Amino acid sequence: MTLLDPLPPNGPVLVIRQEERADAATDLERSVELLRAVATGTIAQPRVVRLYSPVPTVAMSRRESRMPGFDVARRASQERGFTPAIRPTGGRAVAYDETCIVFDVVAREADGAIDQVRFFREIGDALAAAMRGLGVDARVGDVPGEYCPGEFSINARGAVKLIGTSQRAVRGARLLSGMLPLGGVERFTDVLSAVNAALELDWDPATFGTLATEVPRMPRAMVERALIVALAGG
Repeated sequence: MTLLDPLPPNGPVLVIRQEERADAATDLERSVELLRAVATGTIAQPRVVRLYSPVPTVAMSRRESRMPGFDVARRASQERGFTPAIRPTGGRAVAYDETCIVFDVVAREADGAIDQVRFFREIGDALAAAMRGLGVDARVGDVPGEYCPGEFSINARGAVKLIGTSQRAVRGARLLSGMLPLGGVERFTDVLSAVNAALELDWDPATFGTLATEVPRMPRAMVERALIVALAGG
């Protein structure tokens, strides 16, 4: 990981803009490494924010890896140019590639200081506000039929899902990961349709949203800055 970028206005936060490309498994393992480093104090800052541009990946949960259709789902991902991987957080299958921004936020916590719902709500509210600052009619809440459904998804217009988040906790720290698509959706709806069919999970491809539809030609650097401020300022 490179380019360590502290953000003084938001307190003791370490921001990591990862510029080098890694394989899918390595990128997901780095999330866990950051979680452990914050929990043990190896990283001094009590909050770390990481942003990166991923390789084409279908990240599935450990629960999905135990489903009867998992091997079919893996092959469907590979046939469409996506690397199947098991992610360290919960939820359901998510597809992303280099046109997306994937982010982690890790927060140190005293015993019981930050519970799962509170962290989801805190980050969800901050992300929705950041998207509204970019001109999106953004709200917190799930859209019926969305991929990886969750109460604290960020949607646009109450019609399409823009950002999904998931969590993992260890003693002393909590990790929240998420993804925002910036470009087209056809590649993602194609692979997620195949993967969810293999896993026998329902979803509506029409609910897959992207920032390009809501605010065309938004510079990636501007979006990244908005995300950093939102995630660091919680």
